[in-house]
Amino acid sequence: MGIIRLNNIKVYAYHGCLVEEGQIGSDYRVDLKVWADLTEAAITDRLEDTVDYVHLNIIVKEEMAIRSKLLEEVCRRILSRSFNEIPMINKARVRVSKLNPPINGDVRAVSVELTKKR
Repeated sequence: MGIIRLNNIKVYAYHGCLVEEGQIGSDYRVDLKVWADLTEAAITDRLEDTVDYVHLNIIVKEEMAIRSKLLEEVCRRILSRSFNEIPMINKARVRVSKLNPPINGDVRAVSVELTKKR
């Protein structure tokens, strides 16, 4: 079993329950970790034998572009698409963080993290 991580994917998106969040938007950070059998890729050195992290990055960016009220929904969509489009993924964990959220207080980020297993 192996792990592929995409760390600190920076995205500007429009998630949130407030009307202003849908109009103004905010900075987000996404971290994605996937587990898969990478044994074959380690031997063959072929992209088709591994989980393509470019593909994962595209999934993250496309799903982040779809407005949602809750980060939980965004996390669910990223995981669902990853599993649907990349069959060799056995487990995945995604964390979506809203940087400098519009809440009363000095908060650097709020995050939601979900894990899914096949």
